Amino acid sequence: MSTQRRIACLIYPEVMSLDVTGPLQVFASANVERQRQGLAPAYELLVLGERAEPVATSAGLRICAEAAWGDIDPASLDTLLVPGGPGIEAQCANAELLRWLAGAEPQVRRLGSVCSGALILAAAGVLDGRPATTHWADVDALCAGYPQVLVQGDRLHTYDPQRRDGDDHVFTSAGVTAGIDLTLALVEADLGRALALAVARRLVMFLKRPGGQAQFSHWLTPEPSRTPRLAALLEWIPANLGGDLSLEALADRACMSPRTLSRVFISELGMGPGRYVERVRLEAARALLQDAQASIGTVSRLCGFGHPENLRRTFHKHLAISPQEYAERFGQLH
Repeated sequence: MSTQRRIACLIYPEVMSLDVTGPLQVFASANVERQRQGLAPAYELLVLGERAEPVATSAGLRICAEAAWGDIDPASLDTLLVPGGPGIEAQCANAELLRWLAGAEPQVRRLGSVCSGALILAAAGVLDGRPATTHWADVDALCAGYPQVLVQGDRLHTYDPQRRDGDDHVFTSAGVTAGIDLTLALVEADLGRALALAVARRLVMFLKRPGGQAQFSHWLTPEPSRTPRLAALLEWIPANLGGDLSLEALADRACMSPRTLSRVFISELGMGPGRYVERVRLEAARALLQDAQASIGTVSRLCGFGHPENLRRTFHKHLAISPQEYAERFGQLH
């Protein structure tokens, strides 16, 4: 009797090819590392579609579904992954698929999503009451469409085998390559840190990437239509990060009382002025460090943090990494 864990990944028209091949390659590489050690492969990989046929991805490449998900007994699967891509809208309306996923959830050991695939799991109802993340561009849609989901948009993934800060049964991951981070965590839980580290080294990746979603943000350029009463002020703030951006100064600039300004910020942005300014300053600092445009001291001053220690505390608070580490790992000159 085979002791291999059966890993299945769904595909559908317009799926993101990397959301499928990235995680599956991690599992395949784990098999290779075990074979190097004289051990049997740990994983059997399976690609499932609505029918057993080639499926066109969003890149135009075709991936062959080996079997139809409707013909598979979910109890035969160890782990089931749902990738994202432009085709998610049709799948979120695919009642048969959603019923199958809801029925599969209690039968599989692990059910996870990659990137915007979280929206499919949410539509199936399996994320209700659970922490979840997704690609940064889809976080608002996940929040708005599925209020029962505990959305945590800054995380790379929500898998936690210890269940201290996530879930070991149903989990999600952020944009594209975060699916690889997630899969490395699954391999580590299954086969140990040493083997997962060997896979990460083989793929030239971090075993655990520092920080959260290192990605572009809307903080510096909010859509005016979303913030009609604050549009002028929000356009002014990024150009004046090194100045006085206290509540009183912002209220004076906006010709509102501090109390009114705070109320408008919470209404239009879901947060107070102080938190918003901190996030904009952080995004500006990240951009400068990524482009290797200035020293940490200069970045601290230009972005309004004053002393580098204030910048360090803010980076650790939001990204769980120091400015120096961020510059070394994400800077263009690294």
